Amino acid sequence: MKIAIIASPNIPVPPDQYGGIERIIDMLIQKLIKKGHDITLFAHPDSKVSCNLIPYQESKTYTFTDFIKINLLTLKCRKFDLVHTFGRMNNIALLMPRNTVKIVSYQLPPTVSQVKKAVLLAKKKSLYFSACSQYIANQINSFSDVTTIYNGVDSNEYQFSPVTDDSAPLVFLGRIQSDKGTHIAIEVAKRTKNKLIIAGNIPNEQLHIDYFNLQVKPHLDNQDITYIGPVNNKEKNILLGNAKAFLMPVMWDEPFGIVMTEALACGTPVIGFKRGAIPEVVINGYNGFVCDDVDEMVTAINKINNIRRGNCRKILEEKFSATVIADQYERLYKRALKIG
Repeated sequence: MKIAIIASPNIPVPPDQYGGIERIIDMLIQKLIKKGHDITLFAHPDSKVSCNLIPYQESKTYTFTDFIKINLLTLKCRKFDLVHTFGRMNNIALLMPRNTVKIVSYQLPPTVSQVKKAVLLAKKKSLYFSACSQYIANQINSFSDVTTIYNGVDSNEYQFSPVTDDSAPLVFLGRIQSDKGTHIAIEVAKRTKNKLIIAGNIPNEQLHIDYFNLQVKPHLDNQDITYIGPVNNKEKNILLGNAKAFLMPVMWDEPFGIVMTEALACGTPVIGFKRGAIPEVVINGYNGFVCDDVDEMVTAINKINNIRRGNCRKILEEKFSATVIADQYERLYKRALKIG
């Protein structure tokens, strides 16, 4: 198949540090190329991929000029068998009434009005949707065909750690901001008398800087509660592999949370709140615990030795590995193109 993949132009593919969607796109491209498909990526000019790259950019405010300029560029995709976009649906508006098969992947909650509008504009049986979780799919499936294809990681890039000792720390890895629940991870660690390592970036906005200074920094002692800043892939592997458990105390409905699969790939159980897609990734009592509140999270920490780390890696390979994800996208492509 000759496939055009469109990424948002804000971050290169793959990203230098954080950029979950861009990592998924890079992983998918690599697997599709190995399957023999001809891939062209529309993305940030600094992207470094093993396929044909068509660079493009948009302004921070996304003007009407951007809309016209980018649509004239993506109109070239009509020459492909299929167009798969992870970016703005507006950027393929001129393709909507054409026969070209289009797949729109949602990694964040959709704007329902845009979905409805796209369905009305699109040529019949030319537009399909995918969602990174059933939680997201449920917001679309009343209006259009949508397939749930989870995010994940290439398991070959993560080393499985079958055991950890009782002194192993808990880990929080993610953006340091209120809705990610960093302060809750600190509370859980203190109440269970576990060490906690916090890793991730502090977004450069005053709201998040104030949150760090007021609710995180006062608890840091570089002994029991430690903040190590952003981590690269190698550091992440070591950090998660040596963790007793990975904490996901999110205060919002997380659409997926790729970091959970990174932890599972290392054999590390995930303990998270019952928000968004977390119950779809974590099977309670098997590869971690799904909790309603902080008290349940504290109880879960005290039962963490009941989780077999092999279960964590097993479910990663069965549901969230790069191979599984690429196979599922390929099946969706063939179904949309009525192949096989």
